[in-house]
Amino acid sequence: MDSTERRTPSANDLDRFGLRRFLEDAVAAGLCDVHTAPIDLADVAEKMESDNAVWFKSAGPEKAELAGGVMGSRSRLALAFGVKPDKLLAEVMRRLQNKPEIVEISRDQAPVQQVVLTGDQIDLTTLPAHLSHGLDGAPYISASIDYVFDKATGLTNVGVRRLMLRGPTETGVDLVSPSDLRAIYEQHAARGENLPVAFTVGVNPIDMVAATMRMPVDEMGLVASLRDAPLHVVKCITNDIRVPADVEYVIEGYFDSRGHVESEGPFGEFLGYYGGVKQNPVFHCTAITHRRNPVFQAATIGGYRNDRTDTAMLNGLRTEAIVWQSLQTAVREPLNVYATPASGGMFNVRISMRQRVPGEARNAILAAFSCLANIKNAFVVDPDIDIFSDSQMDWALATRFQPDRDLIVESGLRTLPLDPSIAHGTRVGGKAGFDLTWPFGTGGAMERTVPETPKYQGKKFASVEAALTDGPKTFEELMTAIGSRDGREIVRTLDGFRKAGTLGRDERGRWALRPTQTP
Repeated sequence: MDSTERRTPSANDLDRFGLRRFLEDAVAAGLCDVHTAPIDLADVAEKMESDNAVWFKSAGPEKAELAGGVMGSRSRLALAFGVKPDKLLAEVMRRLQNKPEIVEISRDQAPVQQVVLTGDQIDLTTLPAHLSHGLDGAPYISASIDYVFDKATGLTNVGVRRLMLRGPTETGVDLVSPSDLRAIYEQHAARGENLPVAFTVGVNPIDMVAATMRMPVDEMGLVASLRDAPLHVVKCITNDIRVPADVEYVIEGYFDSRGHVESEGPFGEFLGYYGGVKQNPVFHCTAITHRRNPVFQAATIGGYRNDRTDTAMLNGLRTEAIVWQSLQTAVREPLNVYATPASGGMFNVRISMRQRVPGEARNAILAAFSCLANIKNAFVVDPDIDIFSDSQMDWALATRFQPDRDLIVESGLRTLPLDPSIAHGTRVGGKAGFDLTWPFGTGGAMERTVPETPKYQGKKFASVEAALTDGPKTFEELMTAIGSRDGREIVRTLDGFRKAGTLGRDERGRWALRPTQTP
């Protein structure tokens, strides 16, 4: 980390990427609902079943500010990045190329350390963490980003973890699935060492997107790169980890070295179903710091509205970025990628591309399979299909797909253990690829051309006869040729040519004049 530059940041620098600023922008854009009336934490989960983000101004007996569903739509993520939803992936890929600029600031400059709680002041149960699902093991801190310094590599690892409240100073954490953090933790535990960690809560959606990325770099730099601006960081109070200085809360502490020894869960998972009780490490809190007037943050996860959850949207954008990178070497002209939120943002992936040579659609499918284990079904379409439209994708599946010709099925591949459809106790599954493109070189046939409303664009002529003398014309071209705003007069003119024996049509159905037959 480059911390040599020391400059005094302005208030705007330290508020520009604050959660409160984003929420204000989301309210102005009609993407966030504000609830000013006091609300019990028991009622928060139901209120968060909303199409918009929700900002509670008086949650629980502490009358805390609490925001939920902040990342729960592509429009809200796009707002954070300052682009339209259909340009979101391109903007993320552009920003990932940025050289990160990280600036360390002093504690007295850092908004997140305006209030510092240590020792007997620590009480995680005073944070407005609510019960998200009916069978959850306890209230969860559900929208936390973890920062860990890996001594073996000298890099900062950044990820997203949930924390199950166990008491004033302890939580459970989910470290079952394979991850960089699990590997780092288990190395420490094997040596009998605790692992220092810091969690940020109440962050700009950009930080959450960065935390879901998995790349072999110092991942603190991903936060800076995706912000497209200098990242101001501050050293924690009770360990040496640096964290973004402009977040709402930081929860400092360590995972103890006992390993996966304590029960954690159940919890409603991102695929829409519960995950059961698991043995996991324990987190011990050593400090809580926050802004003077902080906004706590909760995430929406799982359930029948899985297509509108924070986790589905974040997973989807991460999946799209990974697939896009893979397609760059697999095919000549990929156009867009979309991971459907209802599939958890990773199981079902749609790819739009322009085939340049036969077989490229299948190359794209296999590239998607190989780049990310969680992808289960890949759909590839031609450029005219809108991959964000469920109806157009269903139409393409119905009319451009033959199962015995266009279906690719692979078995025995690594998959996600949380997938409830795989056989119990197995860690492999099948994948299916759906080639919904026209067979190469056949898309221009009349029977494969999609009807559109007339555009009336083309050459002008003095008469229908002059237009047809120029060459065969569609009826739309004939209307354009004489500036007709009706068309029926052209029918009468063509009828005259027909009776005179001079009207014909070509193989594409265009009207044409035939040479006059000599007796």
